[in-house]
Amino acid sequence: MDIIDRAELYLHHHGRLLDRFRFEALFRGGSRTRVLDALSCYQNEDGGFGNALEPDLRGPGSQPEPVEVAFWILDELDAFDSPMVPAACKYLSSITTGDGGVPFVLPSVRDTVRAPWWQSGDNPPGDLIPTASIVALLHKHAVTHPWLDAATDFCWSKLYVAREFEPYAARAAVTFLDQVPDRRRAESEFARLRDAILAAVTFDLNTPGHVHFPLDFAPEPLRLPLFEQDVLDAGLDAMLAAQSAEGGWGGNWQMWTPLVEHEWGGYVTLLRLKTLRAYGRLPG
Repeated sequence: MDIIDRAELYLHHHGRLLDRFRFEALFRGGSRTRVLDALSCYQNEDGGFGNALEPDLRGPGSQPEPVEVAFWILDELDAFDSPMVPAACKYLSSITTGDGGVPFVLPSVRDTVRAPWWQSGDNPPGDLIPTASIVALLHKHAVTHPWLDAATDFCWSKLYVAREFEPYAARAAVTFLDQVPDRRRAESEFARLRDAILAAVTFDLNTPGHVHFPLDFAPEPLRLPLFEQDVLDAGLDAMLAAQSAEGGWGGNWQMWTPLVEHEWGGYVTLLRLKTLRAYGRLPG
């Protein structure tokens, strides 16, 4: 069996229905509508997403980060015409802080089942995570919504004062700068911040634990000159070699309960397949 066949078998053993539908739509010519129907089940009446769409947030209530997860799925389907998008933007407007961003996580998380690292204070500030990636995807798909302008300004203001990044914030910054329409400003800010972003990257591909490799920052080719081609090629070779005997890939962070290992396994396997395809590394 080739890479895709092995991954399909893995997903049938381990993946959520949503991720199996995504695989079918992306790699087997399957129904895009079925993916959207499945994704809509994770959206709440307030327009936000919950219900373990982000596997480490097990609660039913809406949180900001699952909106980003949902938007990446809509992105892969080119489905930003879905009514889920304006509903989600309305939700984002309802949780936006005074500076125009949405928090990383809301205090309501404290009352739900979740991974131990999902913590919140009483009045969390706006954060680049997930604001910057959400903003980027809305711009990529030319969505207009009243929430977007202030959220874009928030991202610019956070980047303007940035001097260093933790890895997830660096990844969000790259996503924003790669997609925001003001290309002259984006390229100028990227040139200023490139060294700080690269400082958050783990280049030794044998490093264990929860680290972030080049292809985590560039899961598909970027407009921004972040990595040389030899760095990307080495990462792609390592990614191909990391496909498990079962056919999947898993996360390199703590799997705090057995169920999330399966759910993350299906999700990460699709991420890896999408990256390999984006760089021309899949058969056919």
